[in-house]
Amino acid sequence: MGFNTKFIFITGGVLSSLGKGLASAAIGALLESRGLTVTIQKLDPYINVDPGTMNPFQHGEVFVTDDGSETDLDLGHYERFTNAKLGSNNNFTTGKIYHSVISKERRGDYLGGTVQVIPHITDEIKDSIMLHADTVDVVIVEIGGTIGDIESLPFLEAIRQFRADQKKEDVLYIHLTLVPYIATAGEVKTKPTQHSVKELRSIGIQPDILLCRTDRFLSKDIKKKIALFCDVGVDAVITAKDVEHIYEVPLVFHKEGLDDKIVELLNIWARAPRLEPWEELLEKLQHPQHAVNIGIVGKYVNLTESYKSLNEALCHGGIPNNCKVNLLFIDADKIGETNCNKVLADVHGVLVPGGFGQRGTDGKILAAKYARENNIPYFGICLGMQIAVVEFARNIAGIAGAHSSEFDKKTPHPVIYLMREWYDDKTGTMQKRDIHSEKGGSMRLGAYPCRIQPDTLAYKAYQTDEISERHRHRYEFNNEYKMKLEQSGLTFSGISPNGELIEIIEIKNHPWFLGCQFHPEFKSRPMAPHPLFRDFIRASLEYSKKDQ
Repeated sequence: MGFNTKFIFITGGVLSSLGKGLASAAIGALLESRGLTVTIQKLDPYINVDPGTMNPFQHGEVFVTDDGSETDLDLGHYERFTNAKLGSNNNFTTGKIYHSVISKERRGDYLGGTVQVIPHITDEIKDSIMLHADTVDVVIVEIGGTIGDIESLPFLEAIRQFRADQKKEDVLYIHLTLVPYIATAGEVKTKPTQHSVKELRSIGIQPDILLCRTDRFLSKDIKKKIALFCDVGVDAVITAKDVEHIYEVPLVFHKEGLDDKIVELLNIWARAPRLEPWEELLEKLQHPQHAVNIGIVGKYVNLTESYKSLNEALCHGGIPNNCKVNLLFIDADKIGETNCNKVLADVHGVLVPGGFGQRGTDGKILAAKYARENNIPYFGICLGMQIAVVEFARNIAGIAGAHSSEFDKKTPHPVIYLMREWYDDKTGTMQKRDIHSEKGGSMRLGAYPCRIQPDTLAYKAYQTDEISERHRHRYEFNNEYKMKLEQSGLTFSGISPNGELIEIIEIKNHPWFLGCQFHPEFKSRPMAPHPLFRDFIRASLEYSKKDQ
């Protein structure tokens, strides 16, 4: 085929959660630091078309791209570590691949032939990878799941074939595996890595580089042993050591010589890496002068994967404020009228994140009320904004029984409701939806424009009068109540260009109280913290100083 683009395939063995996503992102960061352009793709073996309808308890956060694609949370890592602009072509699942193949078969594209895993499914997978050919210098492709999973076999077969289709020096296989330290034996064990590589080789893939996840740097002898048994060079055995901060991973990989080995094996001419920004970032993370406690009031608090981008954005917000951000996850179900002040006693800022479903709603409303009454900085994201509107409507505007129709279908005052019809600025069309609309199809998804009102917290943060932010929600603010709430002191500081959709609300005469209908966490980067998170942490830091 003769494309100039190089391809790196990253697989994982032994067990899940070893960090393939972070490894892929860190490799992308290292290659960018050498002046190369990259994109990163995730191929997921599960049969769901996308993770949009999957429970965050099972799968973690759903990440949303500018084009409105609901994707795996690893795409969040890719965007935070690199400058890659990701979209629907950066995440393919088994469901998405089979859906495409079956649609082609129904149209008659296969001319009546028998449709099989090989070649039809594997060709579809290879075509999805080739969508990025000639667009960047290097395409990094992460294969979800673990070697040995039955679901991932078509993907592994596809990437095995891929090297045969390309020049050998244009394709690289990197395998992430576990080298555990067994305390009773007092040594690290290489056998899990040997078995994992054996499994990978049994399906025809010989890894070129091994990333060995471990809690200590591997000795030369251990590396020699792994190299011998796994048939790779000693300098291709890389310690993927545990780190305190995830943004240290590119520096650890560089110290181990990973980027040098990659450019050597792919025969790429590239400059020496410029890693000063990463070193400066790490210095700030390791030596903050201040600390704040942020109470995250939600319902997925026992599984931090559910709020991955949010947690990172809060960390980013601390960086320009020279501040460590301590995250206190508070179960909304456990907040009541009698204990609210006790539960929130140690927080310097309250954040109510996005979410779906009724559970925990009353506790979130109480948290918003507590923050409003006690002048504690409050940040409401998506549902968190809607919660703040409900609380304000009830307790300040005097609208008894005000609620979201998502949670109370018979509320006399649906200040938040399912907008049946609205003009979509993005597509230039009228959108219609009702309670029977498909769960995934009735949401406002992806980037939408928003106009910022002057002399507001939002304008102070953004320093511009028009922004674009990513959405993932179904219910909207009900404009019938706009005038009444404005008269009671609610500020609508962000509105869609056509004036129909409320995007940001604030409360006057409060140090920092802001809710936004979008998800700003999706666009925050360690090198470029999101302005709303930066200002929220700054306000929380100011509040914390009152305690001293």
